[in-house]
Amino acid sequence: MAFATGPIPIQGLNRSDDYRNPSVVALGGGHGLSASLSALRRLSTDLTAVVTVADDGGSSGRLRNSFDVLPPGDLRMALAALCDDNDWGRTWRDVMQHRFESLENADEPLNGHAVGNLLILALWELLDNPVAGLRWAGALLGARGQVLPMSTVPLSIHGEVLEADSATDTLVRRRIEGQAKIAKAGHGGLVTNVSLDPPDAPACAEALEAIELADWVVLGPGSWYTSVLPHLLLPDMRQAIASTTAKRLLTMNLDLETAETSGLDAAAHLEVLSRYAPEVKFDAILADESLVNNKERFELAAQKLGARTFFSRVGVSDGRAVHDPLRLAAAYHEVFTAIGS
Repeated sequence: MAFATGPIPIQGLNRSDDYRNPSVVALGGGHGLSASLSALRRLSTDLTAVVTVADDGGSSGRLRNSFDVLPPGDLRMALAALCDDNDWGRTWRDVMQHRFESLENADEPLNGHAVGNLLILALWELLDNPVAGLRWAGALLGARGQVLPMSTVPLSIHGEVLEADSATDTLVRRRIEGQAKIAKAGHGGLVTNVSLDPPDAPACAEALEAIELADWVVLGPGSWYTSVLPHLLLPDMRQAIASTTAKRLLTMNLDLETAETSGLDAAAHLEVLSRYAPEVKFDAILADESLVNNKERFELAAQKLGARTFFSRVGVSDGRAVHDPLRLAAAYHEVFTAIGS
């Protein structure tokens, strides 16, 4: 059950009267998922966000360790992205994102905590149900859709990095524990053998149902190993994505040279997903053509995933690697219209 407060007019897009309101499930985490949701809420009133729950850094990591709960940060960001563009929505979005910082007392316990993280934690403690807590938070915000965790138990991400040892002129393999460390590991070498712990954790039942009933499942953009790939590492989630009758759309990042994926071009990003989840295919892949150095190789990698490629300018006009919500919404609309439901 989603708390939605009514249709959102599409801003800056031309939509025919017979446009079908698609049921969309967006998968990811962090800023990437926020960008996707900010665009998708302009196209659909039937929108579900499924969010990774492996964060172990910052405010989320502290609350997770202290209270044995899901890390709330990415869930909070998804809720904020679904706030409406009116005074109520903008105010609550800012409240949820507000972070306490004491310049005079570095040891202040509230330092670094976001208000939204604490609100979500309070609802979880009162209701003793992570899904119900998120629904009540969404109702308070007037969120245009629902936010669900990928799993109802906290997850951890592990991996390895292949690095050059200058002393022996050989490659050495180093174990990396935790999302925060993996997010930076690519600067030192090639990240590989990424896995979740527990490996057989249960997926959120409501998330699996949403994927089964969706018209579209949208994966990405986001940190490739810590926000995108985890949805394909959790067995129940991977199976749901592979078997759904929904169309599947993969959204590429605007910044390919992140601390996780340094040295991987656009095609290599696709090959990562194919290697970890060969049974998952996509109907469409959306990318900004300016970031695809070898278009032929990229399209070949897309074909191996079963996907048709769509190129569109989706970044903000000042050149930063940040998605523009209206441009991304227009690109999504083009894909939905071209492929259908």
